[in-house]
Amino acid sequence: MAAPTARVKIREKLVEPIYDISTRNLFSSTHVTMATCPNLKDPDDAVNDPGAAPYGNFINYYSFNPPENRLSLIPATLLQDLGYRDGGDEPTLILDVGCNSGDLSVAIYKHLVQEPGESTVHLLGFDLDETLVERAEQTNPLHSNVSFIQLDITEETNQLQDFLSQHSCSHFHLCLCLAVTMWVHLNHGDSGLLQLLSRLAAISSHLLLEAQPWKCYRSAARRLRKLGRSDFDHFKTLKIRGDVAEHATEHLERHCGMELIRSFGSTAWDRKLLLFRRR
Repeated sequence: MAAPTARVKIREKLVEPIYDISTRNLFSSTHVTMATCPNLKDPDDAVNDPGAAPYGNFINYYSFNPPENRLSLIPATLLQDLGYRDGGDEPTLILDVGCNSGDLSVAIYKHLVQEPGESTVHLLGFDLDETLVERAEQTNPLHSNVSFIQLDITEETNQLQDFLSQHSCSHFHLCLCLAVTMWVHLNHGDSGLLQLLSRLAAISSHLLLEAQPWKCYRSAARRLRKLGRSDFDHFKTLKIRGDVAEHATEHLERHCGMELIRSFGSTAWDRKLLLFRRR
């Protein structure tokens, strides 16, 4: 049984102590740097994005939200901090949910892996937009360790299980779900959001979650209306509202066997970056 972990208050920017999952040694950080970029516009708030992108599949997403906005908050030693050793007999698997054109997938791999060419860390990114996945494959400089597939996780996860089987693993060691929850929530309702969280928790040892705040939901709906599109089917009937990150945390902890172990603070657009661990 894991040693008790101090509850992390996700509204605070201070980091509470957490435990290394391999040694159970207590370690802590004194503070979290908060990214500040007040002159930038949240990509999910932007009204003039090319295309409606009703699933968040913006063709130029990383021009609005470059990888550095997240990487500045994530320690380069994260995999080691979590007890994962590169170069061992067993691989370390990372899953990037909603990878878009793959810019962040490649950037975070380089950020976390010191010697990519000799690494046993493998990253799989997926997106429901086939065009974006093709672009990710074409620009991918790390073909031996980073791969991309087209997948709608709300429909099936067989390809993810196949990837795990290929590497003789039962779980992804680290799952990245960054700025994806709102789009699943708007298109598939409350049940779709909770199902997404449950599915990711079921196949992951650790989950790094960035949930869009409620103001982004209103902006996304407003953008569709300004483009002459119909509103999201579920927007007006959603019962999960307000602090979506807190709702997600409650579901993961109460129903998915996970616990919040660290907050890395907030991104430039005031989105909490939360790390969960399987109990």
